[in-house]
Amino acid sequence: MLNKSNFGHIRYLALMPSKTPQATTPMLHRSLLNRLRYKHLHMLVALGSSLNLHRASISLAMSQPAATRMLREIEDMFGGQLFERLPRGMRPTALGAQLVRFAETSLNSLDRCAEDLAVRRQGGYGYLAIGTIMGAAPHLVMMAVARMKAQSPQLRLRIMGDTSDEVLRLLEQRRIDLAIARRSPAAGSGAYSFEALGNEHLLVVVRSGHPLARRRKLDWEELVQEWPWILQPATSPARIALDQMLLRLALPTPADIIECSSVYSMQQLVQLTDAVMLLSEFALKDYLRMGLVKTLPVCIDGPLAPFGIVTRTDDPLTLEQQKFIALLRTQAQEPARAG
Repeated sequence: MLNKSNFGHIRYLALMPSKTPQATTPMLHRSLLNRLRYKHLHMLVALGSSLNLHRASISLAMSQPAATRMLREIEDMFGGQLFERLPRGMRPTALGAQLVRFAETSLNSLDRCAEDLAVRRQGGYGYLAIGTIMGAAPHLVMMAVARMKAQSPQLRLRIMGDTSDEVLRLLEQRRIDLAIARRSPAAGSGAYSFEALGNEHLLVVVRSGHPLARRRKLDWEELVQEWPWILQPATSPARIALDQMLLRLALPTPADIIECSSVYSMQQLVQLTDAVMLLSEFALKDYLRMGLVKTLPVCIDGPLAPFGIVTRTDDPLTLEQQKFIALLRTQAQEPARAG
């Protein structure tokens, strides 16, 4: 039962100005920023990569008890468990995984800023990091890079080649400024802007002198069941196109596979083995011109998603990015004009 003093207390609380989320959120942000330190970010990244407190403490050159105290300090700061303690190692919670991504992005942004300032202090003209799928690199990206360096000799350029998934991960982590990658759900999200530049044609090849190189007619059943293959990982667009086509033909995937994410390594392996290799025409251009590989008379009938320029929508483009994107557009249009 409410007595008079209870009622008065409730009335007093009801008349007080309420602390809305809009009012308390900035205070919470300021509190976190005041307490969050550079060393905390490194701890989150170390734990996110090692998933082991002992290994994380070694990488940070600190004792394990000190690392344990720091993790508890970070968890107290964010008001929740960031890593599940397992019998062997640890695993990030949903909140922990989000904070590890934040820490990676923050540290990469700081590193990039420091590199750019160092270049400019030494008389340079900025820094540009590019991630590209290997299919687009030979005919498109490298030509644009060469022209960019001709225009800005003192600009420092870094090029990282990988699959679309990995290139987009580098962009998310802010380790690169822009990506040349294939359209994907991530690239099509609101966090990124995508501008198509072109597409690739897939070829099935073998080394010059291979027994199949003299054949004028081949069927997929023989290739899949009787020959080894060199293929990119299962998540790559080329591999997905092959798997989908074999599914339509009611054929199994090849049993004898060398799986390789490096296009350069694939091109070396095909010279040393009797394997059949699936790769883009752009990536094989020089090997075909030199006669090191021979195209087989089969084709992949499934279209690939186009590749193009991917940038972060929350970052304005720098002058260097704008210049490089303009060169990419020009280079992408040249084959069409020549045709």
